[in-house]
Amino acid sequence: MTSSIYNGTVIHKRFKPKTHFFKYSVFSLLLDLSELDHLDKTVKFFSFNKFNLISFFEKDHGDRDGSPLIEWVKKNLDENGIYSKNIKIKLLCYPRIFGYVFNPLSVFYIYNTNEKLISILYEVKNTFGEQHTYIFKIEDDTKLFQHNCSKKFHVSPFIEMNCNYFFRLLKPGEKLSVIIDQYHENDKILYASQDGKRENLNSKELLKSYLKHPLMTFKIISAIHFEAFKLWTKGIKFIKKKFKIKNNISFEGK
Repeated sequence: MTSSIYNGTVIHKRFKPKTHFFKYSVFSLLLDLSELDHLDKTVKFFSFNKFNLISFFEKDHGDRDGSPLIEWVKKNLDENGIYSKNIKIKLLCYPRIFGYVFNPLSVFYIYNTNEKLISILYEVKNTFGEQHTYIFKIEDDTKLFQHNCSKKFHVSPFIEMNCNYFFRLLKPGEKLSVIIDQYHENDKILYASQDGKRENLNSKELLKSYLKHPLMTFKIISAIHFEAFKLWTKGIKFIKKKFKIKNNISFEGK
């Protein structure tokens, strides 16, 4: 199996209009979508599309209707001219813990038969139940991947819409690194990162990760609201959400 656990940290640092910083310990799963049924049968405390201490539900991603994620990924690759035959799809995400999860960012890594990355999908969610997926095509097989795109939907109530994202990430291996810089015009206003060290996804390591981070997913959503409260107390302007989306997708090119 190639599915993995990554134990690490999430960092957010805001630069403007006032500085703000926080850092939390987390663990993520890098799931080979073709292995989910096998993981369900062989890893204790983990279930696929069923309740457990730790679980993964397809309805938390993609079309969010419970339909197969592999087919959703292939459909979107085909629609944007990216080869979808005989691919391997890995998804970096937080799992459900006691049935609950919120994933601010999930990343789909798409590999061809030579283990070369050919596409990356950044799936961004907000606390209003909305989602936008940014699709990038990859042609160069490097260790560091960098992508730019304009912000397409409302995420933080303290950041304007007219911003750009600069994604930087390493091909997952023994270490994990995902970095997002957010710019307003030419000013960097936010730095966010997630790093981690790889462990095999088995019963022992999954339980160890859980015990290090009990109720992690509840902590994540609580931390989001707590940090928002602290931003409000610093007098940072509240930005009202101006439009609603449900589940949009945009192809951003290379």
